[in-house]
Amino acid sequence: MSSIDAEALYRSVLEQIRAACGDALGGTDGAVLAGIYSGGAWLVERLARDLKVDIFGVVNVALHRDDYAKKGLHAQASPTSLPFDVNKRRIVLVDDVLYTGRTVRAALNELYDFGRPASVELAVLADRGGRELPVGARFVGGVVEVPANATLVLARENNGDAERFTFHTEARAD
Repeated sequence: MSSIDAEALYRSVLEQIRAACGDALGGTDGAVLAGIYSGGAWLVERLARDLKVDIFGVVNVALHRDDYAKKGLHAQASPTSLPFDVNKRRIVLVDDVLYTGRTVRAALNELYDFGRPASVELAVLADRGGRELPVGARFVGGVVEVPANATLVLARENNGDAERFTFHTEARAD
């Protein structure tokens, strides 16, 4: 597999969101960003900085996963934090990789526990295909090919003031 440039994918998603939402991000009536723990949470923090948005949310999907009984709660995961009213809001839900759609389904269930958004649009760095559910992203950094027996993993590096994203693959653990 060739190297996946996570930074190039990030810039693409950033520009797509900026073009679609522009000044409508944040505030009391604008679109809001919410990242899915953990890769999506990292992305939403950086998107918020780059888009100059003060308020964003983090969604923990652990309790809504269909494999919860097998995986349980992640020891370091913090609870969902949505410092805005979900009701009637346009939410841009952010994640690192879109694969089967099961994580997105769990995130939607978690969001609806907090209210009923006007709309939810999905933003992902990498779409690797392989859908099990009818889920698609509006904002996509790129389509990547990853073997079925591998997982695409986002990592972030902090070098002083600069944050950098990278992707690597790992053997699937299931």
